[in-house]
Formats: sequence, structure tokens, C-alpha cells
Amino acid sequence: MDKKPELERSMTPGQMEMIAIGGTIGSGLFMGATSTIKWTGPSVLLAYAFVGMVLYGVMRALGEMVYLTPGTGSFADYGSKYIHPVVGYLVKWSNVFQFIIVGISDIIAMSQYLNYWWPNLPDWVSGIVMVAILTAANLASAKAYGRLEFWFAMIKVVTIIVMIILGLMVIVLGFGNHWHPVGISNLWSHGGFFTGGWMGFMFSLSVIAGSYQGIELLGITAGESSSPKYAIVKSVKSVIWRILIFYIGAIFVIVSIYPWNQLSSVGSPFVETFTKVGITGAAGIINFVVLTAALSGANSGIYSASRMLFKLSVDGEVSKVFSKLSKRVVPNVAILTISGWISVGFIVNFILSAVSAKTQNLFVIVYSSSVLPGMVPWFVILMSELNFRKQHPEALREHPFKMPLFPAYNYFSLIALLLILIFMFFNPDTRVSVAVGVIFLALMTAIYFSTVHKRKQAQAE
Repeated sequence: MDKKPELERSMTPGQMEMIAIGGTIGSGLFMGATSTIKWTGPSVLLAYAFVGMVLYGVMRALGEMVYLTPGTGSFADYGSKYIHPVVGYLVKWSNVFQFIIVGISDIIAMSQYLNYWWPNLPDWVSGIVMVAILTAANLASAKAYGRLEFWFAMIKVVTIIVMIILGLMVIVLGFGNHWHPVGISNLWSHGGFFTGGWMGFMFSLSVIAGSYQGIELLGITAGESSSPKYAIVKSVKSVIWRILIFYIGAIFVIVSIYPWNQLSSVGSPFVETFTKVGITGAAGIINFVVLTAALSGANSGIYSASRMLFKLSVDGEVSKVFSKLSKRVVPNVAILTISGWISVGFIVNFILSAVSAKTQNLFVIVYSSSVLPGMVPWFVILMSELNFRKQHPEALREHPFKMPLFPAYNYFSLIALLLILIFMFFNPDTRVSVAVGVIFLALMTAIYFSTVHKRKQAQAE
């Protein structure tokens, strides 16, 4: 029997931790915070905390399983082994679809951010150059990707921490406000805490769930970690509370300093906060940070989607050519293929946008459709762990990192994620995009049973 190709374990625990943090803190926080606040006002703080609590359950379930069996695309393996092979197949393709779409949108965002400094630079030139740079980093080695992502994440994290500290000084000391403390009365002074009611609160959860996507990247990087068990425990324990601090801390500062109903007129709240305390060039600083966030998102997209395409190939579900490894022990064909798809998507969007402004709405729908496929791994992780426990009773007796409150936490998180999806159907702004996600999953299920399943049955016979 041919030995399956294996990736090299060259990524450090520190890189894994920052990748898990950086993959979740994207440009959505820097530029999209205003859109989540409009649904539900200051209670958006509770919404971020609620989704964070749900995803802590996802991460603990993933951590428990990866601790025993770390590997590339591990949660896809768990779907195949503990639920059904079609589930693993859907997880892999959902991940590829999600990160290609996210990669396209991040490249589009990057080309627009670069216009801030070089307004005459054509978008298509800057976009293609950025894809080429990120592709080269991914082709170099997993360690090179990890190092690049580490610094991308570090820039985002430092910016948010500085913004929170400065914001608290404005709130408590009145720094930048003639030493008149702003206080926190804006949390309830403009229509109350729950300004959008329960419906607005539930609608905001879907946008927030989308901003947290990428948190499960840990289950992909585990296959290239130099010490996976140590890295997994450390990452899961620290990443969740850090993300909650970054999201909730940053948004607490924003909704305390600015009345929530005036945020749409201030542009980026991050720019305004830095400007308020007298930091000249705040717009340039934040533009650099959001450019970094977009680079980080596209970088993670190329990495994650290429590893899942590699996994599909290793598992015999797509052509063997995608599992070829370069001399640097990276899946170079898979990386070039994903980068190619992102480039094609970017160019098609550029052409359509140039032809008609109406086609931009189509792209927004396509981008939003990645939210449901992005949630598929979360459902699969929580459901897989229920059967994982039944099949590994001996190993779990001495397991140092078991899922807390099992199985109640699993069911709580599954029900919460299901409710978020149901309310996405009720919300006119997300109804079409979630329907596109459902159609994609139905199509891939049909392809599996009509081709992959039949081929595997024939090989077994």
C-alpha cells in the first residue's frame, strides 16, 4: 500500500496560538463593528459574549479530540469517523468554499485600502501582486506561513489593546475630552440597552457568528505543529478569553464613548477613538491595520483551503495531483490552485463591478453565503465529540483536557447555533445568503453520493 503523503510538523505553539487569535480577529471587527451595533445597540456586548460562550464549547470539544488524534484537517476526519463519511466530505468542501470566498473579499478590501496611499494604482494590479506575495509565503513552508501570520496577528492585537487602554482613559479620566470623563451612560441613554428588542438581538448573532469564523483553524494547523498536544491545550485555554477581551473590550469602549445611534456618521470608530485622544494620522494607522487584517484573512484562507484540498486528495475524493508535496513539504499544487481560484474570483468581481454597479450586490450575496458553510465545522465538531466519547472510554479516563459539562454543553451550543441559522432565514438581509449556503451543501451532498460514494464502494469490492 502506498504511504499517504504527510505534512511536516514545523509550526511552533506560539505561532499556532497567534494564528488562532488572528484568524478570528479580522477586518470585520475594525470596519464592521458598526453594522452589528445597529441591530441591537449596546446589548451587542451580550451578543458577542453569548456567541463566544457557544464557541468556547466548540473549541473545548475540538481540543479534547485533537489532543488524542492531532492531524491536518482533523475535524473533517472526526465528521467521517464519528458521524458519516458524507459529513467529512461536506466539512472539507465547506472549508474550501468558505476560505476561497473570504480570500476574494479580503483581496478586494486590500486593493481598496492601498488606494488610501496610492489612489492612482489600479485595483487589479494591487490585488494580483498581493495574491502573488501571499502565495509565495505559503509555498515557502508552513513555518514561513506561521511566521507571517504571527506578525499579522500581533499588529491587530496590539492595535486593539492600545485602543482599549486609550478608550478607558477617555471614559474614566476624560483624556482627549478636556479631562471630562465620558462615563458609560451611553450604554443606556439612547433608547435603552436592548434598542432592537429580542429580534434585533437575534439578528445580530448571525453577523457576530460570521466574524468569529476561522476559530477552528486550530484543527487544521494541528497537523503541522511541532508539539501538538502542548500547543492545543495552551491555544484553546487562552484564545477564547483573549478573543472575548478583544471583541467585548473594544466594543465596550466604542459604545461607551459614542452614542450607538450616531456611529454610522463617525466612519470607523477605531479611527475616531485614536483621533479623539490627539493621535494625528489615526486614519493612516488604522488603514495600515485593516490592510494587515485583510492580508491575514487572505493568508489564512490560502493556507486553510489548500490543506483541505490536500486532505480531499489524500482521502481519494479529488485528483491525486492535489496531494503532491514540494521539496519544502507543502502541498504546492493545492496552494497554487486555491490562489488561482481567488485570483479568478477577484478579477471576475473587478470586471463585473466595472461593467455595472448592480453586480456588486451579487458579490455581497455570494460572500455572505460563506457564513453557513463556515458554521458546518462547528456543528460537526460538537456532534462528533458525542460519539468520540463512546468510542474512547479508556483513553478519556486519564485525559487531561476533557470537555466541561459534557454532554449538556454540546447540546446547548448545538441548539444555539441552530437558532442563529433559523433567525438568518427570518432576517431579510441574510435570507438569500443562507439559502445559497443550503443550496451549496445540497449540491455537494448530491455529488458525494453520485460519484465519490459509488467510486469508494467499487474500490471496496
